[in-house]
Amino acid sequence: MTDESQPCIGPTDTTARIRTLLDDAGVAYRYIEHGPTRTSKASAAARGEVLDVGGKSIVLKVGDTFRVCVLSAARQLNSNRVRRHFSESRARFASREELLDLTGLVPGCVPPFGPPILTLPNCLDEAFLEHDRIAFNAGSLTCSIVMPLERYLELARPEVFSFSKSPSP
Repeated sequence: MTDESQPCIGPTDTTARIRTLLDDAGVAYRYIEHGPTRTSKASAAARGEVLDVGGKSIVLKVGDTFRVCVLSAARQLNSNRVRRHFSESRARFASREELLDLTGLVPGCVPPFGPPILTLPNCLDEAFLEHDRIAFNAGSLTCSIVMPLERYLELARPEVFSFSKSPSP
Protein backbone atom coordinates (compact mmCIF):
# COMPACT_ATOMS: atom_id res chain seq x y z
CA MET A 1 0.00 0.00 0.00
CA THR A 2 1.11 3.56 -0.55
CA ASP A 3 1.48 6.46 1.86
CA GLU A 4 -2.00 7.94 2.35
CA SER A 5 -0.66 11.50 2.15
CA GLN A 6 0.74 10.78 -1.33
CA PRO A 7 -1.34 7.89 -2.73
CA CYS A 8 0.06 6.19 -5.81
CA ILE A 9 3.03 8.53 -6.14
CA GLY A 10 6.15 6.68 -7.28
CA PRO A 11 6.38 2.99 -8.15
CA THR A 12 3.93 0.80 -6.21
CA ASP A 13 3.62 -2.94 -5.64
CA THR A 14 1.24 -2.94 -8.62
CA THR A 15 3.89 -1.22 -10.77
CA ALA A 16 6.40 -3.91 -9.79
CA ARG A 17 3.95 -6.75 -10.53
CA ILE A 18 3.20 -5.33 -13.99
CA ARG A 19 6.90 -4.93 -14.83
CA THR A 20 7.63 -8.47 -13.63
CA LEU A 21 4.77 -9.84 -15.75
CA LEU A 22 6.06 -8.02 -18.83
CA ASP A 23 9.72 -8.90 -18.20
CA ASP A 24 8.91 -12.58 -17.60
CA ALA A 25 6.93 -12.67 -20.87
CA GLY A 26 9.78 -10.99 -22.78
CA VAL A 27 7.66 -7.98 -23.73
CA ALA A 28 9.43 -4.95 -25.14
CA TYR A 29 7.91 -1.93 -23.42
CA ARG A 30 8.75 1.63 -22.49
CA TYR A 31 8.67 2.53 -18.79
CA ILE A 32 8.34 6.22 -17.97
CA GLU A 33 8.54 8.01 -14.62
CA HIS A 34 6.96 11.47 -14.71
CA GLY A 35 5.30 14.06 -12.51
CA PRO A 36 1.86 13.18 -11.08
CA THR A 37 -0.88 13.14 -13.72
CA ARG A 38 -4.54 13.25 -12.80
CA THR A 39 -6.09 13.46 -16.27
CA SER A 40 -5.76 11.38 -19.43
CA LYS A 41 -4.58 14.45 -21.33
CA ALA A 42 -1.82 15.14 -18.79
CA SER A 43 -0.77 11.48 -18.85
CA ALA A 44 -0.54 11.47 -22.66
CA ALA A 45 1.62 14.61 -22.58
CA ALA A 46 3.91 13.16 -19.89
CA ARG A 47 4.39 10.02 -21.98
CA GLY A 48 4.87 11.87 -25.27
CA GLU A 49 2.00 9.85 -26.75
CA VAL A 50 -1.25 10.75 -28.47
CA LEU A 51 -4.39 10.65 -26.33
CA ASP A 52 -5.95 7.90 -28.46
CA VAL A 53 -3.48 5.19 -27.36
CA GLY A 54 -4.02 5.96 -23.67
CA GLY A 55 -5.78 3.07 -21.96
CA LYS A 56 -8.29 4.61 -19.56
CA SER A 57 -9.22 2.03 -16.91
CA ILE A 58 -12.57 2.52 -15.21
CA VAL A 59 -13.77 0.23 -12.43
CA LEU A 60 -17.51 -0.33 -12.73
CA LYS A 61 -19.86 -2.36 -10.60
CA VAL A 62 -22.01 -4.19 -13.12
CA GLY A 63 -24.79 -5.99 -11.30
CA ASP A 64 -22.92 -7.48 -8.33
CA THR A 65 -19.51 -7.71 -10.06
CA PHE A 66 -16.78 -5.09 -10.17
CA ARG A 67 -14.95 -5.00 -13.52
CA VAL A 68 -12.04 -3.07 -15.02
CA CYS A 69 -13.33 -1.52 -18.25
CA VAL A 70 -10.57 -0.20 -20.54
CA LEU A 71 -11.18 2.25 -23.34
CA SER A 72 -9.23 4.81 -25.30
CA ALA A 73 -8.65 7.99 -23.32
CA ALA A 74 -10.01 9.86 -26.36
CA ARG A 75 -13.41 8.18 -26.04
CA GLN A 76 -16.25 8.16 -23.50
CA LEU A 77 -17.70 5.22 -21.64
CA ASN A 78 -21.19 4.07 -22.57
CA SER A 79 -22.14 2.25 -19.36
CA ASN A 80 -25.47 1.15 -20.86
CA ARG A 81 -23.57 -0.98 -23.39
CA VAL A 82 -21.57 -2.59 -20.57
CA ARG A 83 -24.74 -3.23 -18.57
CA ARG A 84 -26.54 -4.73 -21.59
CA HIS A 85 -23.52 -6.86 -22.59
CA PHE A 86 -23.58 -8.55 -19.18
CA SER A 87 -27.40 -8.68 -19.05
CA GLU A 88 -27.54 -6.57 -15.91
CA SER A 89 -30.01 -3.88 -14.92
CA ARG A 90 -27.49 -1.72 -13.03
CA ALA A 91 -23.98 -0.36 -13.57
CA ARG A 92 -22.17 2.32 -11.61
CA PHE A 93 -18.67 3.66 -11.02
CA ALA A 94 -16.81 2.25 -8.03
CA SER A 95 -16.48 4.80 -5.25
CA ARG A 96 -13.00 5.97 -4.24
CA GLU A 97 -13.29 3.85 -1.07
CA GLU A 98 -14.39 0.75 -3.02
CA LEU A 99 -11.58 1.26 -5.52
CA LEU A 100 -9.00 1.52 -2.74
CA ASP A 101 -10.43 -1.56 -1.02
CA LEU A 102 -10.56 -3.63 -4.24
CA THR A 103 -7.23 -2.61 -5.77
CA GLY A 104 -5.20 -0.66 -3.21
CA LEU A 105 -5.18 2.16 -5.78
CA VAL A 106 -6.77 5.57 -6.24
CA PRO A 107 -8.54 6.91 -9.36
CA GLY A 108 -6.15 7.60 -12.20
CA CYS A 109 -3.61 4.89 -11.48
CA VAL A 110 -5.62 1.69 -12.13
CA PRO A 111 -3.83 -0.33 -14.84
CA PRO A 112 -5.73 -2.05 -17.68
CA PHE A 113 -5.35 -5.52 -16.18
CA GLY A 114 -7.46 -8.06 -14.39
CA PRO A 115 -5.74 -11.25 -13.22
CA PRO A 116 -2.91 -11.74 -12.48
CA ILE A 117 -2.41 -8.04 -11.64
CA LEU A 118 -5.86 -7.19 -10.24
CA THR A 119 -8.46 -9.66 -9.02
CA LEU A 120 -11.23 -8.06 -11.09
CA PRO A 121 -12.33 -9.32 -14.52
CA ASN A 122 -11.37 -6.94 -17.31
CA CYS A 123 -12.79 -5.90 -20.64
CA LEU A 124 -11.47 -3.80 -23.51
CA ASP A 125 -13.49 -1.58 -25.79
CA GLU A 126 -13.45 -2.92 -29.35
CA ALA A 127 -12.54 0.51 -30.76
CA PHE A 128 -9.13 0.18 -29.09
CA LEU A 129 -8.20 -2.57 -31.56
CA GLU A 130 -7.45 0.09 -34.20
CA HIS A 131 -4.28 1.03 -32.29
CA ASP A 132 -0.92 -0.75 -32.33
CA ARG A 133 0.03 0.11 -28.75
CA ILE A 134 -1.46 0.91 -25.37
CA ALA A 135 -0.12 3.47 -22.88
CA PHE A 136 -1.27 3.47 -19.28
CA ASN A 137 -0.59 4.54 -15.72
CA ALA A 138 1.00 1.47 -14.16
CA GLY A 139 -0.46 1.43 -10.65
CA SER A 140 0.86 4.93 -10.02
CA LEU A 141 0.12 8.52 -10.93
CA THR A 142 3.83 8.93 -11.76
CA CYS A 143 4.72 5.70 -13.60
CA SER A 144 3.53 4.78 -17.08
CA ILE A 145 4.07 1.95 -19.52
CA VAL A 146 3.72 1.93 -23.30
CA MET A 147 3.59 -1.52 -24.87
CA PRO A 148 2.43 -3.26 -28.06
CA LEU A 149 -1.33 -3.81 -28.04
CA GLU A 150 -0.88 -7.34 -29.39
CA ARG A 151 1.21 -8.34 -26.36
CA TYR A 152 -1.24 -6.60 -24.00
CA LEU A 153 -4.08 -8.69 -25.47
CA GLU A 154 -2.05 -11.89 -24.99
CA LEU A 155 -1.22 -11.15 -21.36
CA ALA A 156 -4.34 -9.36 -20.11
CA ARG A 157 -6.84 -11.53 -22.04
CA PRO A 158 -9.63 -8.94 -21.77
CA GLU A 159 -13.16 -9.62 -22.95
CA VAL A 160 -13.45 -7.42 -26.04
CA PHE A 161 -16.73 -5.75 -27.03
CA SER A 162 -18.01 -2.29 -27.94
CA PHE A 163 -18.74 0.03 -25.01
CA SER A 164 -17.47 3.48 -25.89
CA LYS A 165 -18.62 6.48 -27.86
CA SER A 166 -16.92 9.46 -29.42
CA PRO A 167 -16.91 12.49 -27.16
CA SER A 168 -19.59 15.10 -27.68
CA PRO A 169 -18.37 18.17 -29.57
